[in-house]
Amino acid sequence: MPEQTSLFEDNEENQPLASRMRPRTLSEFVGQTQLLGPGKVLRQLIDEDTLSSFIFWGPPGVGKTTLARIIARRTQARFINFSAVTSGIKEIRDVMTEAEANRQVGERTVVFVDEIHRFNKAQQDAFLPFVEKGSITLIGATTENPSFEINAALLSRTKVFVLQPLKQDDLIQLLHQALHDKRGFGDQQINIDETTLAAIADFANGDARVALNTLEMAVLNGQRVGEVTTIDQNDVAQLVSKKSLLYDKHGEEHYNIISALHKSMRNSDVDAALYWLSRMLEGGEDPLYVARRLIRFASEDIGLADSRALELAVAAYQASHLIGMPECSVNLAHAVTYLALAPKSNAIYTAYDAAKADALHTLAEPVPLQIRNAPTKLMSDLHYGEGYQYAHDTEDKLTTMQTMPDNLIGRTYYQPTHQGSEARFAKRLAEIKQWQQDHRKL
Repeated sequence: MPEQTSLFEDNEENQPLASRMRPRTLSEFVGQTQLLGPGKVLRQLIDEDTLSSFIFWGPPGVGKTTLARIIARRTQARFINFSAVTSGIKEIRDVMTEAEANRQVGERTVVFVDEIHRFNKAQQDAFLPFVEKGSITLIGATTENPSFEINAALLSRTKVFVLQPLKQDDLIQLLHQALHDKRGFGDQQINIDETTLAAIADFANGDARVALNTLEMAVLNGQRVGEVTTIDQNDVAQLVSKKSLLYDKHGEEHYNIISALHKSMRNSDVDAALYWLSRMLEGGEDPLYVARRLIRFASEDIGLADSRALELAVAAYQASHLIGMPECSVNLAHAVTYLALAPKSNAIYTAYDAAKADALHTLAEPVPLQIRNAPTKLMSDLHYGEGYQYAHDTEDKLTTMQTMPDNLIGRTYYQPTHQGSEARFAKRLAEIKQWQQDHRKL
């Protein structure tokens, strides 16, 4: 069953530092000034207790649940916490029915759903009618893109507030608070310099929980002399040797980073391309997925400007399939570097798109008789293949035979650039068109 606000009132004894230091008021809250600064909409909604239904969207450790706790302490409404993991449709409907009854006697109900993306469609739909008629004010928190994970009908009735990863200065401020607040290490004498605090903040990668947990481990493993604990960079180095990269290979970050890789290569920025490649691979992405995207890129963004790009991309896929991670990372880096530095042309990509548009949206004319296949006598009697001109029988290996449908004669799709090897193909295409123009006059 969902719980009342009292669920938020944790016993601080033996709690991790991140839990003990959780802000209790907006004045203690660090970061998200774009939402909580003076005059900002969310700040006014909380200050005035005039909440509407909204969703907090952001990565872990940026304050989504903390803001819900602060709202729970400040609102005059009944505040209910739902777990998306343990609450079923029956529990939702029971609480919604009670909330509607309370609304009719003038009592507001605020429902907080942590990890709302874990609710399935049926569970989300159970909230919808009560949000629509104002029985409840819904506050959801999610690390996943609401566009993908929240029903469109429910999403359209909520305001999405995007919480950003905390800046390094924000994290250092939180670490200082933990060192001086009695809920943290305020009763202890801790010696730690700013450079070491900055290293912890950098390692946390925008996540307050990681920063505070790392500080707690550093204090527990620090060098104690009497009542003084000293933490130096060597102590912290053991805790921050490998940063946990924010990467969900099934969620939005997956699409964001592959987009960044693709666009960095397209922009011929080899350093950025290698960085995004490493973010994907070190975050656990399937190397074969990356290799397939490189194969696509080789034809979409390079094409005939350098046909070897496709060969190399396919070879990188084969190498990745043969040896896997981590060894194949260098093969993919090889391919990414080549593709980023290669001359660029999207002429093949745009040519196909133009041809596809005609294939889908123009009259499907029959194939001209002269280029139809005629494997049977009946087809020959119907003039299939009649008038076919075999290019290899001519001196120039060219003919004036019509190969386009009647309604598309003269249509041009491929527009070669003069990048790299494509300049040679552009010259060849111009020669072919000139030959045909000259010989049609004869």
